Amino acid sequence: MTSGLVIVDKPAGWTSHDVVARLRRLTGTRRVGHAGTLDPMATGVLVVGVGKATRLLGHLALTDKVYEATIRLGQSTDTDDAEGEITATTPAGGVTDAALQAAVKGLTGQIMQVPPRVSAIKVDGRRAYKMARKGQEVELKPRPVTVADFTVTAVRRHDDLIDVDAVITCSSGTYIRALARDLGEALGTGGHLTALRRTRVGPYGLEQARTLEQLAEDCRVLPLAEAVAAAFPRREVTAEQARVVVHGGRLPAVGAGPGPVGVFAPDGTLLALVEEQGKSARPLVVFTG
Repeated sequence: MTSGLVIVDKPAGWTSHDVVARLRRLTGTRRVGHAGTLDPMATGVLVVGVGKATRLLGHLALTDKVYEATIRLGQSTDTDDAEGEITATTPAGGVTDAALQAAVKGLTGQIMQVPPRVSAIKVDGRRAYKMARKGQEVELKPRPVTVADFTVTAVRRHDDLIDVDAVITCSSGTYIRALARDLGEALGTGGHLTALRRTRVGPYGLEQARTLEQLAEDCRVLPLAEAVAAAFPRREVTAEQARVVVHGGRLPAVGAGPGPVGVFAPDGTLLALVEEQGKSARPLVVFTG
């Protein structure tokens, strides 16, 4: 099986691990992983690495993501989404469009976000969701995240409830469930997430994604070199520099800026990801040699 990425359109009800397990069977290798977990309720783009591409996933997970979300105002749940039990109801019918937009604006930009209690965050070495489900107190610290764009696309009013559709562009580590919770808190109504679809992870969007049914018929893998070229700046090196980098040596910096850069040999072979530090570029991942 060729090393590379598979862009999956994850179905509702599947965990990210379920998708990895299916791809292991389809590709015939256990060396499969994913970048950026999607909750079972969520659908959309899940980037899966096969073979050597698993070493790429940690760097891809750091890229911005785009979501289409539906937030229900007027009800809070213990998981901050529709999978959980309703814990409080507060009529939201009086929330004006102006108040909604003001609250959305307050959750846009660089913000401090407390992750949901039912999440995979570790507290003293234990998963928060395991502690929460045992009824134990879970105290999660706020973390800096960036919500680059939070655009309301529709507002549907149902007596005491309001459903808000939005498109959200955010940094890695942002919980859309927490945004729904915090929007409800800001408006005094409570809120939770009722639908979520991820439409983009870095350069990979729904237009490239394939369903599991489609992959069962034709498990198309985006070759590693193409995946790197799509996600990162490209640097071509000489034959001598190629020999240096495949053995873990540093290259001279060329002003590529922050973040990983894909290094390619004169014949187009992908060699490594490097990151510039001062006057040199150190290898982050070496794919050959």
